[in-house]
Amino acid sequence: MSVPAELKYTADHEWVRVEGDEIVIGVTDFAQGELGDVVFIEIETEGETLSKGEAFGTIEAVKTVSDLHMPLDGEVIEVNPTLEDTPELVNSEPFEGGWMIRVKMSDLSQLDELMSANEYEALIG
Repeated sequence: MSVPAELKYTADHEWVRVEGDEIVIGVTDFAQGELGDVVFIEIETEGETLSKGEAFGTIEAVKTVSDLHMPLDGEVIEVNPTLEDTPELVNSEPFEGGWMIRVKMSDLSQLDELMSANEYEALIG
């Protein structure tokens, strides 16, 4: 299971890649493995400003449907268009082609609340 060191992580099993004052968000390798085969992703929050903890979309797998939660406050400025036709990228490329959204952060200090790769590895055991 991959836990790239350059990313930040949440207890909800999402990863965050920082790119200036924007972040890219996806689900971790651990999360996609627990979900099973991803068959549908619904994200209709592009252009909306959401608070940390709010749902920005849902992910549907063969086993279950789960909400996707904002790790930080910010405006959803882009949704990965590829996932509409190929949601299985979340399984095969969780950190590359399977990214979910790009967000313009409202409060950069919230990054300090996210977990490092080592902290996330300890969480998932």
